[in-house]
Amino acid sequence: MPVNPELVGRVFPPTAPYLVGREKVREFARAVFADDPQHLDPAAARALGYPDVVAPATFAIVVQEQTLQQLLAQPDSGIVLQNVLHAEQRFRYTRPIVAGDELTGTLTVTAVRGMRGSAMVTSDAEITDATGAHVVTATSVLLVGEGEK
Repeated sequence: MPVNPELVGRVFPPTAPYLVGREKVREFARAVFADDPQHLDPAAARALGYPDVVAPATFAIVVQEQTLQQLLAQPDSGIVLQNVLHAEQRFRYTRPIVAGDELTGTLTVTAVRGMRGSAMVTSDAEITDATGAHVVTATSVLLVGEGEK
């Protein structure tokens, strides 16, 4: 089954709130070799004006992944996980993510473009804090193959 073009414009329900923990930020920072003190040391982050450690820019993928799971679970999507390649990722921040943030993501499929036996699926995850204020938009492009025939 090819990717369903009717996914375009589909908006998924907000994810459950994700509480950003200091140790999760530190673990993620170490995993991506982000060794700036603001990611690891609360005092260094406070010296920069933040209330706690600052997550590396790519940390938003943790919340975005929850939104992408909603898309992948859609029986009418035509997307089979084993045929998916993460082709592109972008982040547009209003402010950094810091430990203590409670984040919620809402996914919108913005494009499905067919290409000779494959499709490019573009989606935006709007990630907001507990007050509803925008923190980051995480945009993913998935290359979805049709798999074996």
